[in-house]
Amino acid sequence: MSATEEHIKAEIMHTQIGVMTYLAPKGVLSNESGIAELHESVNECLQAFETQIVIDLAKVQRLNSAALESLLDIQEKLVKVGGWLKVAQLNSLIREIFYITDFAEYVCMVEPEAGNDNEYYPKTSGDNKLRLGDILVERGLITEARISEAIRLQKKLDKRMGQIIIDKGWVSENDVLTALAQQLSVPFVSLRTGIYDPDIVEQLDVETATRLKVLPLFKVRGALSLATADPQAIHSFDEIEERLNCRVRPVLARREDILKTINEAYAGDRYTAELITEIDEDFEVIENTTPDDYSTIDEMAAESPVINLVNSIIQRAVHDGASDIHIEPSRTKSRVRYRIDGVLYEVMTPKSELHAALVSRLKVMANLDIAERRIPQDGRIQVHTQGRSVDLRFSSLPGLFGEKIVLRVLDKNQAILDVNKLGMTDDNLSCFKELLERSHGLILVTGPTGSGKTTSLYAALNYLNSIEKNIVTIEDPVEYQVEIVNQNEVKNKIGLTFAKVLKHVLRQDPDIIMVGEIRERETAEIAVQAALTGHLVLSTLHTNDSVGAITRMIDMGIEPYLLSSALIGVVAQRLVRMICPSCKTSFLAPPDVIAHYGWDSQANIRLHKGRGCPECYDSGYKGRLGVHEMLQADEALQKLVISNPSRDELTSYLMENKVRTLFDDALDRSLEGSTTLEEVSRVISN
Repeated sequence: MSATEEHIKAEIMHTQIGVMTYLAPKGVLSNESGIAELHESVNECLQAFETQIVIDLAKVQRLNSAALESLLDIQEKLVKVGGWLKVAQLNSLIREIFYITDFAEYVCMVEPEAGNDNEYYPKTSGDNKLRLGDILVERGLITEARISEAIRLQKKLDKRMGQIIIDKGWVSENDVLTALAQQLSVPFVSLRTGIYDPDIVEQLDVETATRLKVLPLFKVRGALSLATADPQAIHSFDEIEERLNCRVRPVLARREDILKTINEAYAGDRYTAELITEIDEDFEVIENTTPDDYSTIDEMAAESPVINLVNSIIQRAVHDGASDIHIEPSRTKSRVRYRIDGVLYEVMTPKSELHAALVSRLKVMANLDIAERRIPQDGRIQVHTQGRSVDLRFSSLPGLFGEKIVLRVLDKNQAILDVNKLGMTDDNLSCFKELLERSHGLILVTGPTGSGKTTSLYAALNYLNSIEKNIVTIEDPVEYQVEIVNQNEVKNKIGLTFAKVLKHVLRQDPDIIMVGEIRERETAEIAVQAALTGHLVLSTLHTNDSVGAITRMIDMGIEPYLLSSALIGVVAQRLVRMICPSCKTSFLAPPDVIAHYGWDSQANIRLHKGRGCPECYDSGYKGRLGVHEMLQADEALQKLVISNPSRDELTSYLMENKVRTLFDDALDRSLEGSTTLEEVSRVISN
């Protein structure tokens, strides 16, 4: 092997290893300039007589139909001169696209794990002699008796066997479709953003797609990959082939997924009543003026198609566990993104003409002024979906192309209100409970925005809550209602600040006080005085670590000797994403990683990561886990605080007393297989 040469031209890295050439494009390979650049790089390779090319797709997140055709063109060009093309480092989304378009049959894929074994495109037998029932029985999903019953009902109801089995609830639709895919030799796909080409979707009008319950995915050299729940609907395929002048390649998908994706993919077009009733049957808006008056989406559907779009955006966000919904305008389109596990994912791009209507609908739901577009507005929306009530905090901000909307999703069912479920290690949990059982003093929970501080406080309140105690909270705003606890909301517009409410709370004979956040000197002073006069006070601060809370309080103007007497403990925390259990894999830690972290070089240390799958938006992560740093105020720390210590002195105290830092806790979580080293580095800087 010759020495490796590397040079970067624009967005494509060119690497020569022996007789093979590696080309590594970056980003989304779905625009004309990116595709043209790839062709130019290949032409340069041919001029240099480099004919054995591997295209590394590690940095490519998405592909479209034009990119797939271009790769086939490159393959043919190389074969003509005696060379070849291979593709490597595919993420799960691109790998799935290759299989549903039959691209994998023409271009060789180089990857450690054979894509054919992936559960989303199972091996197909191509043997139509195998009956669907036989396959399901062979897989242990159903009994022979139920198959016989399905055959009897098939004659009586004039339905396909698979539909009868699904309707009866004997086997899930996913399992039936996977078996049908094996029987008919067609791919089975889990529909989501990125698995279809928006340009190809637009070639078929929304009315036809909804009527036939199909969705165009990709079109490569006249072959249209078409998502359908019925791969034997010949009349539907004939109609589409005639309309689009192509040949249809059926791809199996769940009917519900097809209808939901039609709703997203055609977001800028008209919506039909059929589409509405198929998708969002359990979604209700609770009007703020009359909380007990539930209005169903079916009743609202006739009023405006925008209502359907807004409701489906909210419903999917709740279903996917999103914490925030961002609706953002731009020059040519609107963009809908969900924040899931702390990361934003684009899920929909409605046409720009719809954005103002979306904003107006949300303002109506939040009882705000729809005519006011010059200043920011805040409000609250309450909806009922999937059997539970969900609160949404509405915030608008005027921008260059219109108002940006952010909806904070407050779902009680997703909230962790139990200290035993905060993800703390046994030692940290024991320390936290010990702090909470103190009769008086100040406990601070620190971390940046979105690190779970409020969740920890609510869990602490639930742990402390009893009929014998008077617990009072001061919040901005009140996010979750807790029984027996007296909760109060800050109203800055009328001068009801944290400090003012706290003064009055102290006259209410409280045992425990929770202050949502200490923002300025006056609130800090009153909180410290309350802790010194026999109350247990819990609050939050925005600092990076536990000792940062001490310096921040002193900087606010709190006398060190008062803080020393009042402070009993600080909890610093972060949220790291957990590895998705559906696509979790393990591997041996490389020697350089072992050396970097000072691990035993003789031990076979295994690390873990997620490959990416439909369950986790192809990110490899699903759910989040808290990592913590517990600092108890012992006598040595109290003496140090009195001396108004510098940051270096406090850090030295942590090292001398072997306090486990956030990084230490997170590193242990990566070793136990809960998260990855990359996620630890992203969230916590050591």
